[in-house]
Amino acid sequence: MEKTLDVAVVGGGIVGLGVAWRLLAAGRSVRVFDQGAAGRGATWAAGGMLAPAAEIGFEELELYRLSRESLTRWPLFGLELEAASGMGVGYDATGTLVVADDRDAAGALRRLYSFQQEQGVPVTWLTTDEALDREPLLSPRIAGAIWSPEDHQVDNRAVARALVAVVKGKEALQEHTPVLSVEPAAEPGSPAAIVLKGGERVTARVVVMAAGAWTGGVGGLEPRPPIRPVKGQLLALRMEAPLVLRHVIRTPRAYLAPKSDGRLVVGATSEDVGFDTRVTAGGLYRVLDGAVRVVPAVEELEVLETWAGLRPAARDHAPLVGRAAPGVWLATGHYRHGILLAPVTADEVAREVGAALDGRDETSPHLAPFSPARLFPQADRLLG
Repeated sequence: MEKTLDVAVVGGGIVGLGVAWRLLAAGRSVRVFDQGAAGRGATWAAGGMLAPAAEIGFEELELYRLSRESLTRWPLFGLELEAASGMGVGYDATGTLVVADDRDAAGALRRLYSFQQEQGVPVTWLTTDEALDREPLLSPRIAGAIWSPEDHQVDNRAVARALVAVVKGKEALQEHTPVLSVEPAAEPGSPAAIVLKGGERVTARVVVMAAGAWTGGVGGLEPRPPIRPVKGQLLALRMEAPLVLRHVIRTPRAYLAPKSDGRLVVGATSEDVGFDTRVTAGGLYRVLDGAVRVVPAVEELEVLETWAGLRPAARDHAPLVGRAAPGVWLATGHYRHGILLAPVTADEVAREVGAALDGRDETSPHLAPFSPARLFPQADRLLG
């Protein structure tokens, strides 16, 4: 701890752990600091869907391109992580059905489908009967569906366990250690630093801020990164034959993600209520009602668990990834897409940081549109 690290990573979610894993593999000295148990925040709470086609936004084409790039990297990322950790990650390439639950929803889904076709997204429109052929548990009252064969999923909790095991195995993880502030490098060639709760100061040539919804609560950067928490409530049900879904189902009001261990993850609300992680009757009702409208058999399944998580959202709901101050990188603000964007974020941030450690200034073309400078009025002063 007394020696200057190559990289200090603030935040032990999928993004921070992924960046650390890639840097450790490149031979860098790295330590990850998490305020709680690593991997047990937004990463643990997520649904694990890898769905750039289903989530394409009419004004989010750059985010869609980044998401597509990350999806192409997920199979190798998963295989390498399984090899490094000796643990499975539950990658599932079965495909996704995006379903309309009434006539109004069908109209909106048709508009989405037309937009997807304009952008060359690999999707197919299905009639009700065609959708039921693919997924017999669907309600015969659905009003149409989009088949998205390249929207996949992963077991996000298995990924979290694997990343924690790999980084902890390198003795590079320090849990239950809140970081109070970050200190950018004072001048070229000098290190940055973080200050831990209790006053201990840790120096590093580069600091990577990957603290998710809590990024803005870490002092030292002014203005502070404009990240807010967006609450999502979810539950897990136990599937038992014959009531077993084959595919991820996305509806206007909920999603249903069947996992290989027999869980059916149902979510999620989207609530701007600050750092409130209470599970409420209203939140659970909304997601269950949305699920039952499309898959009536959900009513028969046993409830295993309920929970709430906090997505990290920037003002424009796009990631903040890149250099934010001398010696300081941000890797946060992934909102609903943290699991999906983990491979491209880990690879490209590690590449940029590695270049900086070697004395080179390198900007990833994949990350350039998501530079923190777009939301920081004093970007020129911050970057020096």
